[in-house]
Amino acid sequence: MIRIEPRQHRSRTMDLGIPVLSAVIALAFAAIPLMAAGANPITAYGEMVKGVFGSVFALSEMLTRATPLIFTGLAAALAFRAKLWNIGAEGQLYLGAMAAVAVGAGWLDLPGLVLVPLIVILGAAAGAAGMAVPTYLKSRFGADEVVTTLLLNFIILIFLQMMLEGPLKDPMGLGWPQSAPILDQGMLPPLMDRMRVHSGLILALVLAAVAQFMLARSVWGFRLRAVGENAAAARHAGINVNRSLFGVAIISGGLAGLAGVSEVAGLKGYLTADLSPGFGYTGIVVAMLAGLSPVGVVIAALFIASVFVGADSMSRAMGVSSFLADLVVSMSLLCVLVGGFIARYRIIRSGTGRAAS
Repeated sequence: MIRIEPRQHRSRTMDLGIPVLSAVIALAFAAIPLMAAGANPITAYGEMVKGVFGSVFALSEMLTRATPLIFTGLAAALAFRAKLWNIGAEGQLYLGAMAAVAVGAGWLDLPGLVLVPLIVILGAAAGAAGMAVPTYLKSRFGADEVVTTLLLNFIILIFLQMMLEGPLKDPMGLGWPQSAPILDQGMLPPLMDRMRVHSGLILALVLAAVAQFMLARSVWGFRLRAVGENAAAARHAGINVNRSLFGVAIISGGLAGLAGVSEVAGLKGYLTADLSPGFGYTGIVVAMLAGLSPVGVVIAALFIASVFVGADSMSRAMGVSSFLADLVVSMSLLCVLVGGFIARYRIIRSGTGRAAS
């Protein structure tokens, strides 16, 4: 007979090694369809590496792709720490982008030193509002936040399309459903000349460092971890669970909103309905790969961005489908889930006295 028991002690090496091993295994599995397509996996992965690190431009493109993933990865990681399952980062991203356009597209003719911080703050506030509603429904009526945040994504996308055909529509856009452009002084400053990477990356890295410090060294972080481990015990110890959930919901939604701000005010300059190729959902994969660690989110976001950018380069060089990137990301998540189960539990064979590690 076989039974499953929680591990009493988890090694730090196992916690750190599982995401790395998951990425390696995912790349190994991805080699199978590569060979089926007639490509040499070693050559293909070489083209991927070259497409990411072969030039300054390639590296800047990877960092540009990683920036919104850091924001959405942090949004998911912090919420998941409190067992608050935020699946709505995609919608919150668009709320932040809409707020950025509403403020920065000429409605307020302010200098850049005032306009840029205002765009950032209001974009984060809009994203936070998108997460506050499901959290209220959860705490007040017991509504499942997985369902409410997921469905709210579709409501926000419909609202976005209405706004792009209405108040936010660019009068000079020749009928295309896009917003008016953000003023030049409202754009996030670029980090390199003639490159798309922008200062939103610096903001994302700073916020990741702050989140790591707060989780590890602050009373807020202790309360957040306590609520996530056992909400009933935390409530018995005097922690206001609902207040803690609302606090992390505001932060999580705000971070997702900043992803939208970084894309529209740092990269594109205007808003369309296809601004995000799924950054909100990919952020969940980033958070899981990172083991819900803010510093790990940065590393995981860089890895996934490298896979996507490298796969595009490999596709152009070898004629192989760039959907390989989606396969690698999906396999990485599956491997992390399996590895996380192995890290938390051990299999006991009854009657033998042995445990399968």
